Amino acid sequence: MHMVLKGALALTCALALGATAQAEVSEIRMVEAGGRSGDSIEEGYVKPFTEKTGIKVVRENPNPLGKLKAMVESGTITAPLFEVGSTSWAIADASGLIEPLDWDAIDPDPMFEEARKDNAFGYQYYSTLLAWRDDAEPLETWADFWNVEEFPGDRTLPDNANLVIPMALLADGVAPDALYPLDLDRAFEKLSEIAPHVSVWWSAGAQPPQMLQDNEVQYAASYSGRVAGLEGIDFTYNQGLLDLAYFVVPKGADPQQKAAAMGLLKEMSVAKNQAVAAEVIPYTGASPELDALLPADKKDQFPVTEANREVQALANPQWWAENRDAVEERWLEFKLGL
Repeated sequence: MHMVLKGALALTCALALGATAQAEVSEIRMVEAGGRSGDSIEEGYVKPFTEKTGIKVVRENPNPLGKLKAMVESGTITAPLFEVGSTSWAIADASGLIEPLDWDAIDPDPMFEEARKDNAFGYQYYSTLLAWRDDAEPLETWADFWNVEEFPGDRTLPDNANLVIPMALLADGVAPDALYPLDLDRAFEKLSEIAPHVSVWWSAGAQPPQMLQDNEVQYAASYSGRVAGLEGIDFTYNQGLLDLAYFVVPKGADPQQKAAAMGLLKEMSVAKNQAVAAEVIPYTGASPELDALLPADKKDQFPVTEANREVQALANPQWWAENRDAVEERWLEFKLGL
């Protein structure tokens, strides 16, 4: 009996200490991408989290990988949550910059498999896709984009090897599910064909829709959230490049701050919260239950409805993390020849 009482007392003390530690966290910070994406985080996830816990969430941006690296190397972790793109996640993982998430504490609602990493929480899908003016001949594939005879007009492509190399391979007939490992020789040969017809290699996501609306170009590769719902612009998710943004915990984060942050990640797994976030920007969370909650008249705008997900090519972040230096060197050489 004495041992039972002693064990019960120890458990009670432990629970009390845990509750006290949680109560001590009144604010957490998160580093995210900003813009409408940040606004969607606020509306969809931060508000319900703060309402339930009373913990204030301060959002910071921008979020370059170098900032995460500097934070960890200095030992000064100012935020327990840090948003990264998929390739940046793979690099941070390989570099030992992030630590495992407490998935038992998160206790997430159902999630797509690629969104649930040991040390990363995939919270938002986005796509790069074919877009065109609605008075231009409609496109169906990247091969159409490359076909300047049947689809005449000026083009714009991103100044981003991670995007244009898969596009070139799709244009050359590679199946979306057979892209990786990427055949660089084949891709750059195909890029040489389209280069004379690319009037602008864009570097900011706002450029393609503006150029389309101004009739500066008739065809574009664009981020889906930039063109969805815009008057005068059509697009297709067919052969779109699907990718995923993650939240990670910097290595060495304060345990109490991290514990509180797991509650915010829980809110990011809830389908109804993701639907609220999607009202702010037409990107989608990682719940397979979200499709049914999206507005029926706008379902064509979202990256991860069942219909749009199955026709796209999902990025391979590990391949990019392992090959990025070699690819970037070839990309710079290619641009010098333009």
